[in-house]
Amino acid sequence: MTALVPHPDTEAAAQGRPARRGGGLGLGGAFTVAWRAIVGTPLRSVLTALGVIIGVAAVVALTAIGQGSTAGVTRNLQSLGTNLLTVQSARGGGGGSLVRGGPRSTVTVKDAEALSTAFGDRVAGVAPTSQSSVQAKEGTNNAQVTVLGTWPAYETVRNSPVSAGAYFTDADVSNRRRVAVIGAQVVTDLFGEDTSAEDVVGQSLRLGSVSFTVIGVLPDKGNSGFGNANSQVLVPLSTYTQRFARTNSASGQPTVSNVYLQAASAGDLTALQDDVTELMSTRHKQTDPDNLDFQVQNQADALASLSSVTGTLTLLVGAIAGISLLVGGIGIMNIMLVSVTERTREIGVRKALGAKPRDILTQFLVEASLLSIGGGVLGLVLGVGAAYAGQFFGIAPVFSAAPIVVAFVFSALVGVFFGYYPAARAARLDPVDSLRYE
Repeated sequence: MTALVPHPDTEAAAQGRPARRGGGLGLGGAFTVAWRAIVGTPLRSVLTALGVIIGVAAVVALTAIGQGSTAGVTRNLQSLGTNLLTVQSARGGGGGSLVRGGPRSTVTVKDAEALSTAFGDRVAGVAPTSQSSVQAKEGTNNAQVTVLGTWPAYETVRNSPVSAGAYFTDADVSNRRRVAVIGAQVVTDLFGEDTSAEDVVGQSLRLGSVSFTVIGVLPDKGNSGFGNANSQVLVPLSTYTQRFARTNSASGQPTVSNVYLQAASAGDLTALQDDVTELMSTRHKQTDPDNLDFQVQNQADALASLSSVTGTLTLLVGAIAGISLLVGGIGIMNIMLVSVTERTREIGVRKALGAKPRDILTQFLVEASLLSIGGGVLGLVLGVGAAYAGQFFGIAPVFSAAPIVVAFVFSALVGVFFGYYPAARAARLDPVDSLRYE
């Protein structure tokens, strides 16, 4: 049984001092009595507010982690190049796969050349790509790598400069030279962890059965979430087509997986997308815009779609977490009803000393509000801590004021809403019956 909380009027009567006129406490007195009731039973108070604590913590942590994930993916997309259009087959296909029988790509090297010629003044670069998984060897070391055939413009179009050496040139592409730019992980796997990028330049490695000379090394790009760029080996597209490509389109032309175009101006991206679609439709003799054998993707559209999806998911998760606040409010109401029952005699004494129903109502409303507000504060602290713990999983949280303020305000309103019924019940107690209560 919880000990009764001494009331100021009761204490005054016991000490021979005059009680407060009318038996009212005022807001300050109500706060004092409510605070004593809460700290007098700390374990029960924490358990009462636990639902609110968990709800606020979940809202803060999940929204921060969700926004951090969105920001991280957006940065990764932008780090792969800005103002990008991607032309690719609408029916899939790898174009450069070593495995026969898969869906054929409909985008060819000739398409890339036509795009480069037609929009040369509106694009900063054009880079077709085709790729395969190949076994790389150097001495007794070997590793599975992704061989990517492309043009020299890939360096700027895909924001992929070298940390040592240089990229291959147009002359290397024209002459189908066996030169390669390798990723940081390839250096570690084939040449050893202690080998610097500068030391690797000029050395040889084998891709399948073909020997290549390393002319450049890419910096460590970490885990971008879009394939492991550190395990890539870039070679001239013409060399790739001759040495690795085995699947051609129906026209007999070498195919590619993607053609990347970097617009010279971000403001021209949408118009350029329409013009690229029109040119490709003419080249492929496509008349039905709803049944094209290729697709042109706009990076800005992809980012907008990503933001929309992640925003919806974050809102959904936050709403689910908000249910915990409602559950917490029900818990507060239940415990407050128990508290009213336990303190019936105290309520009778107060009313006998002149307290009005609104004084009793205020006291218990303040107590419920303190529980919910205190739970909200603890939830904020725990939520921020849990969000920062996400950094151990590679997710940097992004905090914004709106969800934090909404969660805190909602937690306070939960206390008022669910605390009103117990407070009203206490205010309606008959003083004579309350004094007789054992």
